[in-house]
Amino acid sequence: MKKSLVFILFIVFSLAVYANSSADVAADTTQVNQLNNDGYKLRRSDAEQTLAKATKALAIARKINYINGIAESYRIIGVGRDYNGEPEKAIESYLNALSYFQIANNQIGQARVYNNIGNLYRDNDYDKSLEYLRKSLHIAKNLSDQNLIASLYLNIGNVYYRQKNFYEALNYYNKSNDLFKQLGNTEYEVTCMQNLGVIYFNLSQYDKAEKLLLEANVQSKKFNIYQQIASTDLTLSSLYISKKNFSEAEKYVEEGKSYAEMVKSDRLLSDYKYTSYQLEYKRKNFEKALYYLQDIYKKDSLNFQNYVSARIALLQVKHRQDEQQKENALTILKQKSDRNFFWGITVVAFLLLIVIILLSGNIKRKAETNKRLTELNGEISRQKDNLDRINHHLEEIIDERTKDLQIKNRKLSEYSSYLSHQIRGPIATLKGLINLEKEGLVNKEECFNMMDKCVSEIDSKIMDMSDMLHDPERTDM
Repeated sequence: MKKSLVFILFIVFSLAVYANSSADVAADTTQVNQLNNDGYKLRRSDAEQTLAKATKALAIARKINYINGIAESYRIIGVGRDYNGEPEKAIESYLNALSYFQIANNQIGQARVYNNIGNLYRDNDYDKSLEYLRKSLHIAKNLSDQNLIASLYLNIGNVYYRQKNFYEALNYYNKSNDLFKQLGNTEYEVTCMQNLGVIYFNLSQYDKAEKLLLEANVQSKKFNIYQQIASTDLTLSSLYISKKNFSEAEKYVEEGKSYAEMVKSDRLLSDYKYTSYQLEYKRKNFEKALYYLQDIYKKDSLNFQNYVSARIALLQVKHRQDEQQKENALTILKQKSDRNFFWGITVVAFLLLIVIILLSGNIKRKAETNKRLTELNGEISRQKDNLDRINHHLEEIIDERTKDLQIKNRKLSEYSSYLSHQIRGPIATLKGLINLEKEGLVNKEECFNMMDKCVSEIDSKIMDMSDMLHDPERTDM
């Protein structure tokens, strides 16, 4: 029994340790997901914070070998690097994320990464951008992920806009806007509003464009979406330059620059330099316009785009070469972890089996002992009942005999008194006759007759007394 108790305590302790370990892992998993979600929300307003939170999440996910968490952390790091104007680093992060999502067989995670890579290519390789976006859209439709479908419509519209296929872009923006309204996603409704404004501006429908862009500006400020404010202000500046409302154009250029500096977007700051050049040129302030133009052409934007595209392609080739090695290492790690888990569970199961066997044996022995004790108790009860009956019977016999003896004793006492009284008379007569005979005062024959009569009377009395002693029913004397 002591051994069984020790085993039970050991199992309980083991399970408690395992439960605590599982609880710690669950808590760490929740922390990873929360950090990634928080980082993603900050992507437009503070890309540096996005990178910081996702990097912290990645460290925790690696520590607990949380594959989906590692993948999502890499994806959010890629998003942060993209918004921070680091496309080369962003593609590396996205490809790492894609590898881990493939290992975890996470389809929706892969679709999100394809969407991110498509966005990364939209400024320098439209065909490749659409290839990735459509690949993502195919998965999203199969999984019926409406949020991702709406985002992909928006991003595909962005590619068509950059191709200057404005009507196709307008078609996708409207589809995206309708879906976001159904989903109640206000933030992305604002993005759609801005993009529709941009399209109408390019279609020279300035009134529609101005109304949508001003509303997008207000809503972006409401939700503190700094990058979107900067982007919207850029289009508003161009719109007011086209309408020759230079004071309004300058107002939105200054506001947009401040927000672009807040989000540290080199891309937007470069676009604002070009818009400033256009504003000064339209104002016929050629000296200042020339200053902006010289600054712009310090960077050969076309070569920069080609360099980025080539760099991305090279990184992809390099990544594919390393991808298999990483996947193999992860597979080995996963198999080792699975084996350890399997053997741990097997040991626990074996110990539980031993405990169950011991407990079953104890229960069986206890059941047999209880059964035997029940039988013995029954036998003792029966014997006790028999003894009680015998004792009761003996008590009845003793009572009866006692009563009988009491009656006999009483009768003996009565008989003794009776006998002494009944016999004393004939004996006294007999003694008197003997004395008379000695004195010669009576005739011998008459004396003998009277003596015979006395003896007969004594005999009769004795016989009568004997009959009464042997007949308890008789009460007469």
